[in-house]
Amino acid sequence: MIIGVPQEIKNNEFRVGLTPGNVSGLCKQGHAVLIQRGAGEQIGLTDESYRIAGASLIDSAAEIFHKAQMIVKVKEPQAQECAMLREDQILFTYLHLAPDPKQTKALMHSGATCIAYETVTAMSGALPLLAPMSEVAGRMSIQAAASHLEKTHGGLGVLMAGVPGVSPAKIVILGGGVVGRNALQMAVGLGADVCIFDRDIDRLRQIDMLYGNRVRTFYSDNLLIEQEVCEADVVIGAVLLPGGAAPKLVTHEMVKKMKPGAVVVDVAIDQGGCFETSRPTTHADPTFLVDGVLHYCVANMPGAVARTSTFALTNATYPFVEALANRGVLKALSMDHHLRNGLSVHKGALTSKPVAQAQGLEFSLAEELLVA
Repeated sequence: MIIGVPQEIKNNEFRVGLTPGNVSGLCKQGHAVLIQRGAGEQIGLTDESYRIAGASLIDSAAEIFHKAQMIVKVKEPQAQECAMLREDQILFTYLHLAPDPKQTKALMHSGATCIAYETVTAMSGALPLLAPMSEVAGRMSIQAAASHLEKTHGGLGVLMAGVPGVSPAKIVILGGGVVGRNALQMAVGLGADVCIFDRDIDRLRQIDMLYGNRVRTFYSDNLLIEQEVCEADVVIGAVLLPGGAAPKLVTHEMVKKMKPGAVVVDVAIDQGGCFETSRPTTHADPTFLVDGVLHYCVANMPGAVARTSTFALTNATYPFVEALANRGVLKALSMDHHLRNGLSVHKGALTSKPVAQAQGLEFSLAEELLVA
């Protein structure tokens, strides 16, 4: 199979879909890999390292899209990339379609087979291709919050850990999944006053067993959330409904009651965000104010630590890239229902029920389409 890796074009996105090690593995199995020149240069993955691994270096994304049978990316395709997709092509990347009707329509129009990293599953029910970036984003959320709490960055002027005689920052984490638990680890490590909300009692028990009285755990309840959010210095939005739009747990009215200079970090922004006041931002312009509350809603947070993120992501995605290349898309999807759970669009049909529900569209069962 001919596999193409274009350079990412989203704002301040330096991750790359395959590493030289991945390329070497694919080439040794008889596949051809096309890498756009400069795709990994910003994170120390040089064109020469890809050439030595066996890749062909290509000058333009357009040529890669024209020649490749499978496109492997990191972030969702931008409008000009969607326009280059074709019916006999595989797209394997993050998609986050639920809050993005324009992208959904463009991918359906392309006729390509589009598989979303974020909804591929594991035997445990976990999301193995979302997990590594959720780990990165969860840890980064506390770094971002600590930085933006500083007065010079627009915050209230609070030191996350406090000092003897002065209270530490109060942090509320909404969601105890991969993002929330990684944010919790960092916040506790910095000495903050932390509480976490979730609807999974067993998960809250695990957190309590691990952290004891260093963390307060709460079952998600609207009144409790409002009470804690209004007293917080930082609120981390870490809620996920796999493939679907994030629930709006924090209303505009709650934000109005927060401290001026408090910081909101909405890690769920890729799926629409869990604050009513959220809107996507970029690393170039990461924050905005709503009623005096600083909002950090960068939609590709892990892109800021692109080298770490690239290796963490490709460690997880490579076995699936290999399966698609070796077996072909129809056989790979038919043989592995976990990979099939990532299928979002196939030959013009939407196959993701959560996306269909979020956008009021019809969807088709993947199993029926693949048989047909």
